[in-house]
Amino acid sequence: MPDGDRPARGEEDAVAKTTSDEAAPLVRIEHPSVAERAAAGKAARAQVPRTSHGEWSPQPNRPEPLALLAAQEVTRVPELVPIRHGRMAASPFAFYRGAANILAADLAAAPRTPLHVQLCGDAHLVNFGGFASPERNLVFDVNDFDETLPGPFEWDVKRLGASIEIAARSRGIGRKRRSKIVRHSIRSYREAMRTFAGMQNLDLWYSHLDAADLYARWGQDLGKKALRSFQKTVTKAESKDRLKAESKLTELVDGEPRFRSDPPLLVPVEELFGDTDRHRIEDQIRASLRSYRHTLQPDRRHLLESYRYVQLARKVVGVGSVGTRCWVVLLVGLDNNDPLFLQVKEAEASVLEPHLGRSGWANHGQRVVEGQRLMQATSDIFLGWEQMTGSDGRRHDYYMRQLWDWKASADVDTMGPDLLKVYGEICGWTLARGHARSGDRVGIASYLGSSDSFDRAIARFSALYAEQNDLDHAQLTRAIGDGTISAAPGV
Repeated sequence: MPDGDRPARGEEDAVAKTTSDEAAPLVRIEHPSVAERAAAGKAARAQVPRTSHGEWSPQPNRPEPLALLAAQEVTRVPELVPIRHGRMAASPFAFYRGAANILAADLAAAPRTPLHVQLCGDAHLVNFGGFASPERNLVFDVNDFDETLPGPFEWDVKRLGASIEIAARSRGIGRKRRSKIVRHSIRSYREAMRTFAGMQNLDLWYSHLDAADLYARWGQDLGKKALRSFQKTVTKAESKDRLKAESKLTELVDGEPRFRSDPPLLVPVEELFGDTDRHRIEDQIRASLRSYRHTLQPDRRHLLESYRYVQLARKVVGVGSVGTRCWVVLLVGLDNNDPLFLQVKEAEASVLEPHLGRSGWANHGQRVVEGQRLMQATSDIFLGWEQMTGSDGRRHDYYMRQLWDWKASADVDTMGPDLLKVYGEICGWTLARGHARSGDRVGIASYLGSSDSFDRAIARFSALYAEQNDLDHAQLTRAIGDGTISAAPGV
Protein backbone atom coordinates (compact mmCIF):
# COMPACT_ATOMS: atom_id res chain seq x y z
CA MET A 1 0.00 0.00 0.00
CA PRO A 2 1.49 3.43 -0.90
CA ASP A 3 2.26 5.61 2.10
CA GLY A 4 -0.40 8.13 1.09
CA ASP A 5 -3.09 5.43 1.34
CA ARG A 6 -2.18 4.20 4.81
CA PRO A 7 -4.64 4.79 7.66
CA ALA A 8 -3.61 7.03 10.54
CA ARG A 9 -1.32 5.52 13.19
CA GLY A 10 -3.22 3.23 15.49
CA GLU A 11 -6.19 2.72 13.13
CA GLU A 12 -7.07 0.08 10.59
CA ASP A 13 -10.23 -1.36 9.08
CA ALA A 14 -11.18 -4.80 10.33
CA VAL A 15 -14.15 -7.11 10.11
CA ALA A 16 -16.29 -7.42 13.22
CA LYS A 17 -17.83 -10.69 14.29
CA THR A 18 -21.52 -11.09 13.52
CA THR A 19 -24.34 -13.33 14.61
CA SER A 20 -25.91 -13.58 11.16
CA ASP A 21 -24.84 -14.81 7.74
CA GLU A 22 -24.87 -11.27 6.35
CA ALA A 23 -21.67 -9.41 5.56
CA ALA A 24 -20.14 -8.02 8.72
CA PRO A 25 -19.83 -4.23 9.01
CA LEU A 26 -16.40 -2.66 8.98
CA VAL A 27 -15.32 -1.21 12.31
CA ARG A 28 -12.34 0.89 13.27
CA ILE A 29 -9.72 -0.97 15.32
CA GLU A 30 -7.54 1.11 17.62
CA HIS A 31 -3.85 0.26 18.00
CA PRO A 32 -2.44 2.15 21.00
CA SER A 33 1.31 2.11 21.51
CA VAL A 34 3.04 -0.17 23.99
CA ALA A 35 3.59 2.81 26.29
CA GLU A 36 -0.10 3.73 26.14
CA ARG A 37 -1.13 0.14 26.88
CA ALA A 38 1.25 -0.06 29.84
CA ALA A 39 -0.06 3.26 31.16
CA ALA A 40 -3.64 1.98 30.93
CA GLY A 41 -2.67 -1.10 32.94
CA LYS A 42 -1.09 1.00 35.69
CA ALA A 43 -4.10 3.34 35.69
CA ALA A 44 -6.35 0.35 36.36
CA ARG A 45 -4.60 -0.07 39.72
CA ALA A 46 -6.23 3.16 40.91
CA GLN A 47 -9.63 1.87 39.88
CA VAL A 48 -9.13 -1.63 41.34
CA PRO A 49 -6.06 -1.88 43.59
CA ARG A 50 -4.25 -5.21 43.38
CA THR A 51 -4.63 -5.74 47.13
CA SER A 52 -8.42 -5.43 46.78
CA HIS A 53 -8.54 -8.83 45.09
CA GLY A 54 -7.78 -10.37 48.48
CA GLU A 55 -10.99 -9.01 49.97
CA TRP A 56 -14.09 -11.17 49.92
CA SER A 57 -17.06 -11.78 52.15
CA PRO A 58 -20.60 -12.90 51.31
CA GLN A 59 -22.93 -10.04 50.48
CA PRO A 60 -26.05 -9.60 52.65
CA ASN A 61 -28.17 -10.35 49.57
CA ARG A 62 -25.98 -13.22 48.37
CA PRO A 63 -28.07 -15.59 46.22
CA GLU A 64 -28.87 -18.92 47.83
CA PRO A 65 -26.33 -21.42 46.40
CA LEU A 66 -28.79 -24.30 46.09
CA ALA A 67 -31.28 -22.00 44.39
CA LEU A 68 -28.62 -21.11 41.81
CA LEU A 69 -27.98 -24.79 41.16
CA ALA A 70 -31.70 -25.51 40.87
CA ALA A 71 -32.21 -22.66 38.40
CA GLN A 72 -29.42 -24.04 36.24
CA GLU A 73 -31.03 -27.50 36.22
CA VAL A 74 -34.46 -26.45 34.93
CA THR A 75 -33.45 -27.12 31.32
CA ARG A 76 -31.49 -30.31 32.03
CA VAL A 77 -32.50 -33.95 31.60
CA PRO A 78 -34.45 -34.59 34.85
CA GLU A 79 -33.39 -38.19 35.41
CA LEU A 80 -29.70 -37.22 35.23
CA VAL A 81 -29.80 -34.31 37.69
CA PRO A 82 -29.48 -36.57 40.80
CA ILE A 83 -26.18 -37.83 39.38
CA ARG A 84 -24.94 -34.24 39.34
CA HIS A 85 -25.93 -33.78 42.98
CA GLY A 86 -24.24 -37.03 43.98
CA ARG A 87 -21.01 -36.10 42.24
CA MET A 88 -20.95 -32.58 43.70
CA ALA A 89 -21.64 -33.89 47.20
CA ALA A 90 -18.61 -36.22 47.10
CA SER A 91 -16.20 -33.54 48.42
CA PRO A 92 -15.77 -29.75 48.69
CA PHE A 93 -13.53 -29.88 45.60
CA ALA A 94 -16.16 -31.81 43.63
CA PHE A 95 -18.76 -29.27 44.73
CA TYR A 96 -16.52 -26.43 43.56
CA ARG A 97 -16.13 -28.06 40.15
CA GLY A 98 -19.88 -27.95 39.63
CA ALA A 99 -20.49 -24.52 41.14
CA ALA A 100 -19.14 -22.16 38.49
CA ASN A 101 -22.39 -20.19 38.52
CA ILE A 102 -22.15 -19.67 42.29
CA LEU A 103 -18.64 -18.21 42.07
CA ALA A 104 -19.69 -16.07 39.09
CA ALA A 105 -22.47 -14.51 41.17
CA ASP A 106 -20.01 -13.88 44.01
CA LEU A 107 -17.38 -12.30 41.74
CA ALA A 108 -20.02 -10.07 40.17
CA ALA A 109 -20.51 -8.34 43.52
CA ALA A 110 -16.83 -7.31 43.72
CA PRO A 111 -14.96 -4.51 41.89
CA ARG A 112 -13.61 -5.63 38.53
CA THR A 113 -10.77 -4.40 36.34
CA PRO A 114 -11.36 -3.01 32.83
CA LEU A 115 -8.72 -5.44 31.52
CA HIS A 116 -10.83 -7.91 29.58
CA VAL A 117 -9.80 -11.19 27.96
CA GLN A 118 -11.58 -14.22 26.59
CA LEU A 119 -12.39 -15.98 29.85
CA CYS A 120 -12.41 -19.74 30.10
CA GLY A 121 -15.15 -19.13 32.67
CA ASP A 122 -14.42 -22.34 34.57
CA ALA A 123 -10.65 -22.37 35.05
CA HIS A 124 -10.35 -24.88 37.88
CA LEU A 125 -7.51 -27.39 38.07
CA VAL A 126 -9.30 -30.31 36.40
CA ASN A 127 -10.27 -28.22 33.38
CA PHE A 128 -6.66 -28.22 32.24
CA GLY A 129 -5.11 -31.24 30.60
CA GLY A 130 -3.39 -32.88 27.68
CA PHE A 131 -4.68 -33.80 24.24
CA ALA A 132 -3.29 -34.49 20.79
CA SER A 133 -2.50 -31.64 18.44
CA PRO A 134 -3.19 -32.09 14.72
CA GLU A 135 0.56 -32.72 14.37
CA ARG A 136 0.17 -35.65 16.83
CA ASN A 137 2.05 -34.10 19.71
CA LEU A 138 0.70 -34.20 23.26
CA VAL A 139 -0.04 -30.59 24.19
CA PHE A 140 -1.19 -29.16 27.53
CA ASP A 141 -3.89 -26.49 27.59
CA VAL A 142 -7.21 -25.37 29.00
CA ASN A 143 -9.68 -28.00 27.80
CA ASP A 144 -13.17 -26.93 28.89
CA PHE A 145 -14.89 -23.86 27.46
CA ASP A 146 -18.57 -24.38 28.21
CA GLU A 147 -18.65 -21.08 30.14
CA THR A 148 -16.30 -19.03 27.95
CA LEU A 149 -17.12 -15.34 27.55
CA PRO A 150 -15.17 -12.06 27.41
CA GLY A 151 -14.66 -10.52 30.84
CA PRO A 152 -12.16 -9.24 33.43
CA PHE A 153 -9.03 -11.40 33.46
CA GLU A 154 -8.99 -11.80 37.25
CA TRP A 155 -12.20 -13.85 37.28
CA ASP A 156 -10.39 -16.81 35.72
CA VAL A 157 -7.38 -16.28 38.00
CA LYS A 158 -9.57 -16.30 41.11
CA ARG A 159 -11.36 -19.46 39.94
CA LEU A 160 -7.99 -21.15 39.46
CA GLY A 161 -6.51 -19.91 42.76
CA ALA A 162 -9.49 -21.03 44.83
CA SER A 163 -9.48 -24.45 43.16
CA ILE A 164 -5.82 -24.92 44.16
CA GLU A 165 -6.58 -23.92 47.75
CA ILE A 166 -9.57 -26.27 47.94
CA ALA A 167 -7.63 -29.14 46.38
CA ALA A 168 -4.77 -28.59 48.84
CA ARG A 169 -7.21 -28.70 51.75
CA SER A 170 -8.60 -31.99 50.49
CA ARG A 171 -5.06 -33.40 50.56
CA GLY A 172 -4.54 -32.34 54.19
CA ILE A 173 -1.88 -29.74 53.34
CA GLY A 174 -1.34 -27.13 56.05
CA ARG A 175 -2.48 -23.50 55.82
CA LYS A 176 0.93 -21.89 55.26
CA ARG A 177 1.96 -24.41 52.65
CA ARG A 178 -1.42 -24.10 50.88
CA SER A 179 -0.94 -20.35 50.67
CA LYS A 180 2.56 -20.81 49.27
CA ILE A 181 1.30 -23.22 46.60
CA VAL A 182 -1.38 -20.75 45.50
CA ARG A 183 1.10 -17.87 45.46
CA HIS A 184 3.56 -19.82 43.33
CA SER A 185 0.79 -20.67 40.86
CA ILE A 186 -0.32 -17.05 40.54
CA ARG A 187 3.29 -15.90 40.31
CA SER A 188 3.64 -18.28 37.38
CA TYR A 189 0.67 -16.55 35.74
CA ARG A 190 2.08 -13.08 36.46
CA GLU A 191 5.60 -13.81 35.25
CA ALA A 192 4.34 -15.61 32.16
CA MET A 193 2.16 -12.62 31.31
CA ARG A 194 5.21 -10.37 31.65
CA THR A 195 7.11 -12.64 29.24
CA PHE A 196 4.23 -12.69 26.77
CA ALA A 197 3.97 -8.89 26.96
CA GLY A 198 7.48 -8.65 25.52
CA MET A 199 6.92 -11.17 22.73
CA GLN A 200 6.08 -10.33 19.15
CA ASN A 201 2.50 -11.07 18.15
CA LEU A 202 3.21 -14.09 15.96
CA ASP A 203 5.65 -15.58 18.46
CA LEU A 204 2.93 -15.40 21.11
CA TRP A 205 0.39 -16.95 18.77
CA TYR A 206 2.67 -19.90 18.05
CA SER A 207 3.54 -20.39 21.72
CA HIS A 208 2.37 -23.71 23.13
CA LEU A 209 3.19 -26.26 25.80
CA ASP A 210 3.91 -29.87 24.83
CA ALA A 211 5.32 -32.81 26.80
CA ALA A 212 8.92 -31.87 25.99
CA ASP A 213 8.32 -28.30 27.17
CA LEU A 214 6.83 -29.58 30.40
CA TYR A 215 9.90 -31.71 31.10
CA ALA A 216 12.24 -28.86 30.25
CA ARG A 217 10.45 -26.18 32.30
CA TRP A 218 9.31 -28.11 35.35
CA GLY A 219 11.00 -31.51 35.31
CA GLN A 220 13.76 -30.39 37.70
CA ASP A 221 11.12 -29.36 40.26
CA LEU A 222 9.57 -32.81 40.38
CA GLY A 223 10.83 -35.50 42.72
CA LYS A 224 11.56 -38.95 41.33
CA LYS A 225 8.16 -40.29 42.37
CA ALA A 226 6.28 -37.32 40.92
CA LEU A 227 8.33 -37.48 37.72
CA ARG A 228 7.47 -41.16 37.27
CA SER A 229 3.80 -40.33 37.83
CA PHE A 230 4.02 -37.55 35.23
CA GLN A 231 5.68 -39.82 32.70
CA LYS A 232 3.06 -42.49 33.34
CA THR A 233 0.31 -39.94 32.69
CA VAL A 234 1.86 -38.96 29.36
CA THR A 235 2.17 -42.61 28.28
CA LYS A 236 -1.40 -43.33 29.33
CA ALA A 237 -2.69 -40.29 27.45
CA GLU A 238 -1.05 -41.38 24.20
CA SER A 239 -2.90 -44.69 24.44
CA LYS A 240 -6.28 -43.08 25.17
CA ASP A 241 -7.37 -42.70 21.58
CA ARG A 242 -10.24 -43.75 19.33
CA LEU A 243 -9.07 -47.37 19.35
CA LYS A 244 -9.09 -47.41 23.15
CA ALA A 245 -12.57 -45.87 23.03
CA GLU A 246 -13.66 -48.59 20.63
CA SER A 247 -12.46 -51.38 22.94
CA LYS A 248 -14.00 -49.80 26.04
CA LEU A 249 -17.26 -48.38 24.71
CA THR A 250 -18.30 -50.80 21.96
CA GLU A 251 -18.75 -54.48 21.18
CA LEU A 252 -19.33 -56.40 17.96
CA VAL A 253 -22.95 -57.35 17.27
CA ASP A 254 -23.57 -59.31 14.08
CA GLY A 255 -20.24 -58.10 12.76
CA GLU A 256 -21.01 -54.41 13.39
CA PRO A 257 -19.57 -52.32 16.25
CA ARG A 258 -22.29 -51.20 18.67
CA PHE A 259 -22.20 -49.17 21.88
CA ARG A 260 -22.18 -51.19 25.08
CA SER A 261 -25.09 -50.47 27.40
CA ASP A 262 -23.96 -49.07 30.75
CA PRO A 263 -26.92 -47.09 32.09
CA PRO A 264 -27.15 -44.35 33.12
CA LEU A 265 -23.61 -43.38 32.05
CA LEU A 266 -23.76 -44.73 28.48
CA VAL A 267 -27.09 -45.67 26.91
CA PRO A 268 -27.61 -46.55 23.23
CA VAL A 269 -30.37 -44.45 21.69
CA GLU A 270 -32.60 -47.46 21.01
CA GLU A 271 -32.80 -48.10 24.78
CA LEU A 272 -33.90 -44.54 25.51
CA PHE A 273 -36.77 -44.16 23.06
CA GLY A 274 -39.32 -46.13 21.11
CA ASP A 275 -38.79 -46.71 17.42
CA THR A 276 -40.58 -43.55 16.29
CA ASP A 277 -38.68 -41.17 18.59
CA ARG A 278 -35.40 -43.02 18.07
CA HIS A 279 -35.60 -42.71 14.31
CA ARG A 280 -36.54 -39.03 14.62
CA ILE A 281 -33.57 -38.31 16.88
CA GLU A 282 -31.15 -40.29 14.74
CA ASP A 283 -32.42 -38.49 11.65
CA GLN A 284 -31.81 -35.20 13.44
CA ILE A 285 -28.29 -36.21 14.40
CA ARG A 286 -27.52 -37.28 10.84
CA ALA A 287 -28.89 -34.00 9.46
CA SER A 288 -26.97 -32.03 12.07
CA LEU A 289 -23.74 -33.80 11.20
CA ARG A 290 -24.28 -32.85 7.57
CA SER A 291 -24.91 -29.24 8.57
CA TYR A 292 -22.14 -29.12 11.18
CA ARG A 293 -19.61 -30.03 8.49
CA HIS A 294 -19.87 -26.47 7.18
CA THR A 295 -18.38 -25.12 10.42
CA LEU A 296 -15.18 -27.06 9.64
CA GLN A 297 -12.32 -26.18 7.32
CA PRO A 298 -12.90 -27.70 3.85
CA ASP A 299 -10.08 -30.24 4.19
CA ARG A 300 -11.42 -31.45 7.54
CA ARG A 301 -14.93 -31.55 6.12
CA HIS A 302 -13.62 -33.80 3.37
CA LEU A 303 -12.07 -36.10 5.99
CA LEU A 304 -15.29 -36.28 8.01
CA GLU A 305 -17.25 -37.18 4.90
CA SER A 306 -15.10 -40.30 4.49
CA TYR A 307 -16.77 -41.80 7.60
CA ARG A 308 -20.23 -43.39 7.72
CA TYR A 309 -22.69 -43.19 10.59
CA VAL A 310 -23.16 -46.34 12.69
CA GLN A 311 -24.85 -45.58 16.03
CA LEU A 312 -25.77 -42.99 18.65
CA ALA A 313 -25.69 -43.13 22.45
CA ARG A 314 -26.29 -40.75 25.34
CA LYS A 315 -23.29 -40.21 27.62
CA VAL A 316 -22.95 -38.61 31.05
CA VAL A 317 -19.83 -36.46 31.37
CA GLY A 318 -18.13 -34.26 33.97
CA VAL A 319 -19.58 -32.87 37.19
CA GLY A 320 -21.09 -29.47 36.46
CA SER A 321 -22.20 -30.60 32.99
CA VAL A 322 -24.23 -33.58 34.19
CA GLY A 323 -27.80 -33.27 32.97
CA THR A 324 -26.98 -31.34 29.82
CA ARG A 325 -27.71 -33.29 26.66
CA CYS A 326 -24.61 -35.12 25.53
CA TRP A 327 -24.43 -37.69 22.75
CA VAL A 328 -21.62 -39.75 21.32
CA VAL A 329 -21.72 -40.73 17.67
CA LEU A 330 -19.90 -43.78 16.34
CA LEU A 331 -18.70 -43.57 12.76
CA VAL A 332 -16.40 -45.89 10.82
CA GLY A 333 -14.05 -45.18 7.94
CA LEU A 334 -12.13 -47.79 5.97
CA ASP A 335 -13.63 -50.66 7.96
CA ASN A 336 -14.73 -51.53 11.51
CA ASN A 337 -11.16 -51.11 12.73
CA ASP A 338 -11.18 -47.46 11.64
CA PRO A 339 -13.58 -45.81 14.14
CA LEU A 340 -14.27 -42.16 14.87
CA PHE A 341 -16.15 -41.04 17.99
CA LEU A 342 -17.70 -37.58 18.00
CA GLN A 343 -19.04 -35.99 21.16
CA VAL A 344 -22.14 -33.88 20.57
CA LYS A 345 -22.48 -31.77 23.71
CA GLU A 346 -25.17 -29.25 24.57
CA ALA A 347 -24.02 -25.66 25.08
CA GLU A 348 -26.26 -23.45 27.19
CA ALA A 349 -25.79 -19.80 28.07
CA SER A 350 -22.54 -19.17 29.96
CA VAL A 351 -22.94 -18.77 33.72
CA LEU A 352 -21.12 -15.47 33.26
CA GLU A 353 -23.78 -13.93 31.02
CA PRO A 354 -26.10 -12.66 33.79
CA HIS A 355 -23.16 -10.62 35.08
CA LEU A 356 -21.14 -9.74 31.96
CA GLY A 357 -23.79 -9.51 29.27
CA ARG A 358 -25.02 -11.81 26.52
CA SER A 359 -22.66 -13.52 24.12
CA GLY A 360 -22.08 -11.92 20.75
CA TRP A 361 -22.75 -15.27 19.09
CA ALA A 362 -26.29 -16.39 18.29
CA ASN A 363 -25.44 -20.06 18.88
CA HIS A 364 -23.88 -21.05 22.22
CA GLY A 365 -22.12 -23.92 20.50
CA GLN A 366 -20.36 -21.37 18.33
CA ARG A 367 -19.62 -19.29 21.45
CA VAL A 368 -17.80 -22.31 22.93
CA VAL A 369 -15.93 -23.09 19.72
CA GLU A 370 -14.83 -19.53 19.01
CA GLY A 371 -13.70 -19.03 22.61
CA GLN A 372 -11.76 -22.28 22.50
CA ARG A 373 -10.06 -21.42 19.23
CA LEU A 374 -9.07 -18.04 20.62
CA MET A 375 -7.60 -19.34 23.89
CA GLN A 376 -6.04 -22.64 22.85
CA ALA A 377 -2.77 -22.91 20.99
CA THR A 378 -4.27 -25.70 18.90
CA SER A 379 -7.71 -27.30 18.84
CA ASP A 380 -9.40 -30.53 17.78
CA ILE A 381 -9.69 -30.80 14.01
CA PHE A 382 -13.38 -31.73 14.25
CA LEU A 383 -14.38 -28.86 16.55
CA GLY A 384 -17.62 -27.29 15.29
CA TRP A 385 -21.20 -26.45 16.23
CA GLU A 386 -24.86 -26.99 15.34
CA GLN A 387 -28.42 -26.55 16.64
CA MET A 388 -31.11 -29.23 17.02
CA THR A 389 -34.67 -29.57 18.27
CA GLY A 390 -34.90 -31.80 21.33
CA SER A 391 -37.62 -34.20 22.45
CA ASP A 392 -38.96 -31.30 24.54
CA GLY A 393 -39.67 -29.33 21.36
CA ARG A 394 -37.01 -26.70 22.20
CA ARG A 395 -34.04 -25.74 20.06
CA HIS A 396 -30.75 -26.70 21.71
CA ASP A 397 -27.26 -25.50 20.79
CA TYR A 398 -24.44 -28.05 20.54
CA TYR A 399 -20.75 -28.22 19.83
CA MET A 400 -18.93 -31.23 18.40
CA ARG A 401 -15.43 -32.60 18.87
CA GLN A 402 -13.66 -35.95 19.12
CA LEU A 403 -14.51 -37.90 22.26
CA TRP A 404 -10.99 -39.08 23.06
CA ASP A 405 -7.80 -37.97 21.38
CA TRP A 406 -4.86 -38.62 23.71
CA LYS A 407 -6.82 -37.21 26.61
CA ALA A 408 -4.76 -36.66 29.77
CA SER A 409 -6.15 -35.30 33.02
CA ALA A 410 -4.47 -34.77 36.35
CA ASP A 411 -5.55 -36.83 39.35
CA VAL A 412 -5.77 -33.95 41.81
CA ASP A 413 -7.12 -36.25 44.53
CA THR A 414 -3.76 -38.04 44.80
CA MET A 415 -1.35 -35.10 44.44
CA GLY A 416 1.17 -34.38 47.16
CA PRO A 417 2.23 -30.78 47.90
CA ASP A 418 5.26 -30.76 45.57
CA LEU A 419 3.34 -32.08 42.58
CA LEU A 420 0.37 -29.81 43.29
CA LYS A 421 2.71 -26.80 43.36
CA VAL A 422 4.24 -27.70 39.99
CA TYR A 423 0.87 -28.50 38.47
CA GLY A 424 -0.53 -25.18 39.70
CA GLU A 425 2.41 -23.36 38.09
CA ILE A 426 1.78 -25.16 34.80
CA CYS A 427 -1.89 -24.18 34.90
CA GLY A 428 -0.98 -20.58 35.77
CA TRP A 429 1.39 -20.34 32.78
CA THR A 430 -1.20 -21.91 30.49
CA LEU A 431 -3.99 -19.59 31.59
CA ALA A 432 -1.74 -16.57 31.07
CA ARG A 433 -0.96 -17.72 27.53
CA GLY A 434 -4.70 -18.02 26.75
CA HIS A 435 -5.39 -14.58 28.20
CA ALA A 436 -2.42 -13.04 26.40
CA ARG A 437 -3.74 -14.31 23.05
CA SER A 438 -7.15 -12.70 23.56
CA GLY A 439 -6.57 -9.60 25.70
CA ASP A 440 -4.12 -6.74 26.18
CA ARG A 441 -1.12 -8.63 27.54
CA VAL A 442 0.88 -5.42 27.93
CA GLY A 443 -1.83 -3.76 29.98
CA ILE A 444 -2.37 -6.82 32.16
CA ALA A 445 1.36 -7.28 32.75
CA SER A 446 1.65 -3.62 33.70
CA TYR A 447 -1.27 -3.93 36.10
CA LEU A 448 0.23 -7.03 37.75
CA GLY A 449 3.70 -5.50 38.06
CA SER A 450 6.86 -7.16 39.33
CA SER A 451 5.99 -7.44 43.02
CA ASP A 452 4.02 -10.28 44.61
CA SER A 453 1.14 -8.00 45.66
CA PHE A 454 -1.34 -9.64 43.29
CA ASP A 455 -0.12 -13.16 44.14
CA ARG A 456 -0.71 -12.61 47.85
CA ALA A 457 -4.10 -11.05 47.25
CA ILE A 458 -5.32 -14.04 45.23
CA ALA A 459 -3.99 -16.38 47.92
CA ARG A 460 -6.00 -14.48 50.55
CA PHE A 461 -9.11 -14.56 48.38
CA SER A 462 -8.65 -18.29 47.75
CA ALA A 463 -8.44 -19.07 51.47
CA LEU A 464 -11.54 -16.98 52.22
CA TYR A 465 -13.53 -18.45 49.39
CA ALA A 466 -12.54 -22.01 50.29
CA GLU A 467 -14.24 -21.44 53.66
CA GLN A 468 -17.43 -20.33 51.88
CA ASN A 469 -17.21 -23.29 49.54
CA ASP A 470 -17.07 -25.62 52.55
CA LEU A 471 -20.27 -24.03 53.87
CA ASP A 472 -22.01 -24.31 50.51
CA HIS A 473 -20.95 -27.92 50.15
CA ALA A 474 -22.23 -28.71 53.64
CA GLN A 475 -25.55 -27.12 52.73
CA LEU A 476 -25.86 -29.46 49.75
CA THR A 477 -25.02 -32.55 51.79
CA ARG A 478 -27.61 -31.55 54.43
CA ALA A 479 -30.26 -31.07 51.76
CA ILE A 480 -29.48 -34.49 50.36
CA GLY A 481 -29.55 -35.99 53.86
CA ASP A 482 -32.96 -34.60 54.72
CA GLY A 483 -34.42 -35.52 51.33
CA THR A 484 -34.88 -31.94 50.08
CA ILE A 485 -32.60 -32.73 47.13
CA SER A 486 -32.36 -36.10 45.41
CA ALA A 487 -28.91 -37.53 44.72
CA ALA A 488 -27.38 -40.61 43.14
CA PRO A 489 -24.03 -41.08 44.91
CA GLY A 490 -21.21 -43.07 43.41
CA VAL A 491 -22.47 -42.89 39.80
